[in-house]
Amino acid sequence: MVEIGFTPTVRRQYPEGVALRSELASQALDWPTIERYLAGHRLQMDPGVAPRQLSGGLANLNFLVRINHNWMVLRRPPAGPLPPGANDMQREHRILFRLWRTFALAPRSHHFCSDAAIAGAPFLLIDYRAGLSLRGDSIQPLPATENTGHQLSNMLVETLAQLHAVDLASVGLEALGHPQGFFRRNTLGWIKRAQLIANGSLSCPAQTLAQWLTDVPDPAAGKPVLLHNDFKLDNILIDPQTLQPRAIVDWDMGTQGDALFDLATLLSYWSEPDDPSCMHRLAQMPTLQPGFANREAVANTYSALTGRGLEDLKPYRVLTMFKLAVVFQQLHRRHLLGETKDPRYADFGQLAEDLFEFTLTIANDKIL
Repeated sequence: MVEIGFTPTVRRQYPEGVALRSELASQALDWPTIERYLAGHRLQMDPGVAPRQLSGGLANLNFLVRINHNWMVLRRPPAGPLPPGANDMQREHRILFRLWRTFALAPRSHHFCSDAAIAGAPFLLIDYRAGLSLRGDSIQPLPATENTGHQLSNMLVETLAQLHAVDLASVGLEALGHPQGFFRRNTLGWIKRAQLIANGSLSCPAQTLAQWLTDVPDPAAGKPVLLHNDFKLDNILIDPQTLQPRAIVDWDMGTQGDALFDLATLLSYWSEPDDPSCMHRLAQMPTLQPGFANREAVANTYSALTGRGLEDLKPYRVLTMFKLAVVFQQLHRRHLLGETKDPRYADFGQLAEDLFEFTLTIANDKIL
């Protein structure tokens, strides 16, 4: 493998405000091979501009590159075995190759490469969008005021409602995914993932939840919508002045299905002051900061904006919380297998088990 920085000529200034990893901390890719491949598709990497890995994120690798005099992002999955259906670059390309035409918050995808020999895994090239990404539970560099929290709460719900209003047929995505039987298929899929990680021996809370999800009646099927499938604050790039969205990123799990799944996914990341410690340790969004609405208010606002009822929200709440716990189990497994040296991953196993416990509380009607 060849280290980043293969063109040591004049360096172009990177976009202002972009968060980059140091060259030493960036994942090494075979950039000369990538450059030759792209040139064969009329995608010329600008000389003297060293690709750099963007900071943040726990899974997919994102590199800022300059191609045909435009800033783009090369995205590929992480190293090691991938869970079924996850980190799907081809799916992301299919969505973003079309969606940008009518949904302004979708960056355009320019190219998909299925040949893993080029960059170590399939990859795609999408437009770079400048914007502030608020990662974790910190609101910096924004002021931690009531107004900031209120604006961000409203922005999240309004943006989700706008996404779910997209006419799939108008962008050629009416055949995306399999919306029929969406809840049951996802339930069985995530239970299977949990069993695979646990080698068939689920913890007691996880087993109880798996049985609950197996027994609960399927929610009533509404009109399918375009789902992001991981809708949360750090997957939205925002204008730091207006706090309005500039782009929604990370579409590798996008599909078509029940809108309540995306709403429940957002709520699964939404911590409240009275939550158990696992939801504080989760630290996925800064909703504990002043001014943020609570989960009930978020759900009610979404219902008011879209006209969708919330009668069937609970099964999706349990499913998406179960899914979240399994995801952290998957990340912890990467730590155990030595596929990542990120110290954060070491505690994800216990976090996952605590999230299963909290999800039992939701299943027992004690909390939204």
